[in-house]
Amino acid sequence: ELLTHKPKPHLYLYIISTFLFSQITTKPQNKTSFFSLPNMATMFTLLFLLLTLLSFATSTPSSFIKTSCSTTQYPTLCVQSLSVYASTIQQDPHQLVQTALSLSLNKTQSTKGFVTMCKSFKNLKPSEYAALHDCAEEISDSVDRLSRSLKELKLCKINGQDFNWHISNVETWVSSALTDESTCGDGFSGKALDGKIKASIRSRMVNVAQVTSNALSLINQYAAKH
Repeated sequence: ELLTHKPKPHLYLYIISTFLFSQITTKPQNKTSFFSLPNMATMFTLLFLLLTLLSFATSTPSSFIKTSCSTTQYPTLCVQSLSVYASTIQQDPHQLVQTALSLSLNKTQSTKGFVTMCKSFKNLKPSEYAALHDCAEEISDSVDRLSRSLKELKLCKINGQDFNWHISNVETWVSSALTDESTCGDGFSGKALDGKIKASIRSRMVNVAQVTSNALSLINQYAAKH
């Protein structure tokens, strides 16, 4: 259910153009083989596909991503993280939101694993262990809410379903997930927790919260257009 790459048109463009070039530059075995009607029909078909793919490949789906990300709180991060999936997103607002939400869930799950690992470290200060324990619960809740949001988001695309109801649930759960992530980071404030654990956790939580914030902005934008 998470992020996948769709085949890019550039590969097909390269294959077809290479074949056409080889046919044009290679001397035929007999005088009529290249210019026979079946071969000419095939060549024209391939040429049409080449032109179609060229038009598709030179389009800029990233411009759609840039425009959408411009309204988020962290537009540079938004563009950087989503542009990798431009060929999947294309110009589809639903796919854009789904990709952004999947990114948020992936990063949150990864950070949950890191927090769990930190809890097993020896020689932790009691205050560090307490903060890690609370953070683990909060980020676990965040993962749960983001997972539910991703499932709920799929219902928004089904005709006949109550779009406003489902998208409202998505907005509520993603907002709650963002609160959990911010609370985890805030739990490591204060000089008493200064050290490598604090720096590592807070840097990860800041990044996760920013990605989730961007996802929420895109979801709100998506909801407002329906």
